[in-house]
Amino acid sequence: MTREQMVAEFGAPGVQNPMIMDLITLDPASDCVVLVMIERRPWGGHPRQLQQIEEKINRYLGYVLDGFLVQQYPQYRGKSVQLRLDCAEEPHGLAVDFVAAAQRATYAHGIEFLVKVLPKEANQPGG
Repeated sequence: MTREQMVAEFGAPGVQNPMIMDLITLDPASDCVVLVMIERRPWGGHPRQLQQIEEKINRYLGYVLDGFLVQQYPQYRGKSVQLRLDCAEEPHGLAVDFVAAAQRATYAHGIEFLVKVLPKEANQPGG
């Protein structure tokens, strides 16, 4: 299936689409499975933004905690898992408290939650 076919069927990746996993990768340095969610919009750029991110986090948590990750990727059994929000800019305003709450919530399940600010060129379409 091509990327275009996937987008046509499931929608574009990003926090605004909770139905798909944006990226699943293995960090070779830590041997940790990283589930990445992508937020290209600036903080406060959409009235439902934090709600959409929260829904995406909950979907990712369910995917891991309900066993779907190791069911689809048995090679990841026993590895630690990290959720990572790749975003366009450093969290500010309400987003700072939101990220702290997300970190506490995921940590309660033994899962780390990190934020990674992407370089400007990575936030551009096709970049």
